[in-house]
Amino acid sequence: MIQPLGVILAGGLATRMGGGDKGRLRLGHGTILSHVIDRFEPQVAGLALNANGDISRFEDLNLPIIIDSIVGYAGPLAGVLAGMDWAAKQGATHVVSAAADTPFLPCDLVPRLLMAAENSRTGLAMAATPDGRQPTFGLWPLDLRDDLRDALDGGLRKVVLWTQRHDCAMAEFDDSDAFFNVNTPDDLAQAEAML
Repeated sequence: MIQPLGVILAGGLATRMGGGDKGRLRLGHGTILSHVIDRFEPQVAGLALNANGDISRFEDLNLPIIIDSIVGYAGPLAGVLAGMDWAAKQGATHVVSAAADTPFLPCDLVPRLLMAAENSRTGLAMAATPDGRQPTFGLWPLDLRDDLRDALDGGLRKVVLWTQRHDCAMAEFDDSDAFFNVNTPDDLAQAEAML
């Protein structure tokens, strides 16, 4: 059975939250990011954080911090590629991504992505809910790493456009709240209520 590594995508600019590291905002007994780590880490063989800028601000997490190799905040696919490059150095065949601003992510995310990937000729899978695709939650085979790098170098930024090229399977989740992401101060207040 595949034992993928995990990467938490925290490389964005958080403009709707006023900038900064929104994953570090307080939520209940911890931070948004600590909730993500608590749910995600038990599901993977190892975990890293994709972040840009001064990475020393995350030293307390005791996680490998990986930065985008594509310059200019190229979006979540750049974070996925950084995760794939890191996973390749660890000898892994797959990496699973999750967003740093989703404190309620499913505790069965990885096994369900692995099951869904069995229906894809490429082994690529993405989470989906009744509200639609959840493109930052995916299982990414490292066999597609060079193709992704070429696509990003060519200017592609949309996760769905790239995944459609590669027979991406969908792992269906009934609970849309599991993928609730904190983008604004109002979202943070809602997340507190959801706890």
